[in-house]
Amino acid sequence: MKHSRCGFLTLIFILFGPCLVAQTFELPRFQKIASVEVGDVRWTRDYDRALQLSEQSGKPLFLLFQEVPGCVGCRNFGNTVLRNSLLVEAIESEFVPVLLFNNRRGGIDEKLLKQFDEPSWNYQVIRFINSSEEDIIPRRDEIWTISGVASRMIETLAKIERTVPLYLQALALENDHKRIGLAAFSMACFWTGEYQLGKIEGVVSTEAGWYDNQEVTLVRYHKDRLQLKGLINRAREVRCARKIYLQPQERKGVLKKKTAPLDLNEYRTARSSDQKKQIGRWLANHQSANLTAMQRTKVNSFFPDSRDQAMEWLSPRQLATIAGGERNGD
Repeated sequence: MKHSRCGFLTLIFILFGPCLVAQTFELPRFQKIASVEVGDVRWTRDYDRALQLSEQSGKPLFLLFQEVPGCVGCRNFGNTVLRNSLLVEAIESEFVPVLLFNNRRGGIDEKLLKQFDEPSWNYQVIRFINSSEEDIIPRRDEIWTISGVASRMIETLAKIERTVPLYLQALALENDHKRIGLAAFSMACFWTGEYQLGKIEGVVSTEAGWYDNQEVTLVRYHKDRLQLKGLINRAREVRCARKIYLQPQERKGVLKKKTAPLDLNEYRTARSSDQKKQIGRWLANHQSANLTAMQRTKVNSFFPDSRDQAMEWLSPRQLATIAGGERNGD
């Protein structure tokens, strides 16, 4: 019996040993590095183990080549883009973040600069690679904004058919300031306006306000996701377009005949107690979750009909903060 048991265990190891080893290899060490250029992300410098973790988990590597200590541009990037809490969470949750210094001689830094043909003493460059050390999407330079980095992360996850979190999509859209349009709609009650218009895909944020002696909802929308005519049609469908106010550059052609001019100098934001009324006290008790404008807009619109649908817009860490507050009776 003793020999039979030994033979059985040997067979088990032969069949499953490689899997067991892969499951138990030592993980790379992730830690915050006290340099403003690299932000709040928990990085690893262990490139080889990062590749192993990528192969095991299916997560791509977020490979940052950065100058440390760096120039003003490098410090600004670390102090703004890489300190955005939602972007940091997405980098740490959806990727394997690896930090390489582009201004140090020798070791893994110089080796990988040569391997990836990256210049020394350059501005920050982010490469997204798989466990085979191949670029998942083409390398691009000068991606230095929250929206730009988030969009590249989304493109990478989509390319390898991994789920793209809604909070990351929202982050990319609402920070893409050059493509944000603005319109104001009057209706009987701006609480209804925020609730109805915030549901529309492509709407980035809503705000309750006053204009032309009327209650209005000020709407910001992403022009690539939602055409102005489509927004107007949807607003009319839900009876939130008694009057439509547009800025001069938007009032062209047929729209000019059916709209009125919007002068933001004459617009007045409603008091804070009138904002996002649908979630009211629930949101007020969880300010520590630090929802972005788009998250507040979407949660406000979906929460009354489906709590689950509303929560899909929040990150795991935000959800944990909210759950903790609820458990504590807030």
